[in-house]
Amino acid sequence: MLWGGAFSEPSDADLRALQDSISFDKRFYKQDIIGSIAYARAIAAAGILTDDEAATIVDGLRLVLKEFEGGTFELKDGDEDIHTAVERRLTELVGSVGGKLHTGRSRNDQVATDFRLWVLEAMAQVDALLADTQTAIIEKASEHVETLMPGYTHMQPAQPITAGHWLMSFFWMLSRDRDRLSDIAKRAAVSPLGSGALAGTPFDVDRSLLAQELGFHAFTQNSLDGVSDRDFVAEFLFALALVGTHLSRLAEDVIIYSNPLFGYITLNDRYSTGSSIMPQKRNADPMELARGKAGRLIGNLTGLLATLKGLPSSYDKDLQEDKEAVFDSVDNVVLLLPVVTAIIKTLHLNPDKLKAALGEDMLATDLADYLVRKGLPFRQAHHISGQAVRMAADQGTALSGLSLESYQELSDLFTADVMNVFDFGASVAKRKAAGGTAPEAVRQQIETAKNWLAQHQGVHSIQLK
Repeated sequence: MLWGGAFSEPSDADLRALQDSISFDKRFYKQDIIGSIAYARAIAAAGILTDDEAATIVDGLRLVLKEFEGGTFELKDGDEDIHTAVERRLTELVGSVGGKLHTGRSRNDQVATDFRLWVLEAMAQVDALLADTQTAIIEKASEHVETLMPGYTHMQPAQPITAGHWLMSFFWMLSRDRDRLSDIAKRAAVSPLGSGALAGTPFDVDRSLLAQELGFHAFTQNSLDGVSDRDFVAEFLFALALVGTHLSRLAEDVIIYSNPLFGYITLNDRYSTGSSIMPQKRNADPMELARGKAGRLIGNLTGLLATLKGLPSSYDKDLQEDKEAVFDSVDNVVLLLPVVTAIIKTLHLNPDKLKAALGEDMLATDLADYLVRKGLPFRQAHHISGQAVRMAADQGTALSGLSLESYQELSDLFTADVMNVFDFGASVAKRKAAGGTAPEAVRQQIETAKNWLAQHQGVHSIQLK
């Protein structure tokens, strides 16, 4: 135990079952050991350890790390958390000098340091997986730059778009996710080590050098805040929740479009599931899980925020609740992203079904634009186009089925060239302004996306040695 000298009785077993965190915080054994190596060197430089003592401790810590990585480290009943376990084993290996390592340090600044290091590594992993997904989107979108499909608003047929444009919309969602991770990493890469329990260290520890050795770009400026700041955790959980939200939106589209009533998409057999009773079923289960996990990710975020909002200043044991939420969110996103990426890569779009779903009502805006180009204010043009839609419905025909005389009853600006409006390819091609759905604009968008990928720095994980 790292504490207990003032207690007359050991902790009750039920309390230990509630309080001990070794079952989950053992995940950052590497961060804990590397942080301790850096701290041993820092307190040696401050005159707390001799050079020989520091070397002994560092060598012992490297042996502990080797045991963890080799799968031979044995947890014992007294190992309350990863810090206790590492220090206990260190002392077994090097003797009482191991007890000097904790001088001027608290588990409060120790766990805050460990967790920041772990989160930065996790951010880099998620960022790399998002980059893979973006690459898959670009590749699939490039195959469908000219493939026409219905575009929807309010889940109602709206205007014709290209399938490549639809796919690329998700690229930009994920680009914001990656930008967000990079931004959060700047605030996470600040070292709390040297803050002590809450009041700072009484020893002459060079916190700047200590931060640099661990790969942080700065150190915290207030020890109270240093041990209790979990903004980086909340921000990371928010970023993961938004990743989940974006993947859920993609999943919803894929689920709908792969339904035989639409038939726009066919999922690869490797990424579909069947029914135990209905042989004909082809279910988009992976995408349903993507949609479902978004709720889980959002729940982890809201749970942590509810924990943080009532805390007094400095460290409180409530902060132990931050880790499992992050571990769970990271595990689920890391599990999900490769499957989503594979689904995108193997996605089969059915151009004939997509084109067949286009209805001439979706060209009503083009009809209004036709009148605008002849000088009519858009608001009037919009009204006349709506009247044409109603007239066609009443006659049981498409817009192109109305006679020129019928159109001229609505406006004398209509001439024989109105029939040129009813061309889905031409409608899409007109929307060639940057960011539009025209093949020309989508090709440019894809090039911009490729450049974004090439230039984006991403999240650089701190390399622990």
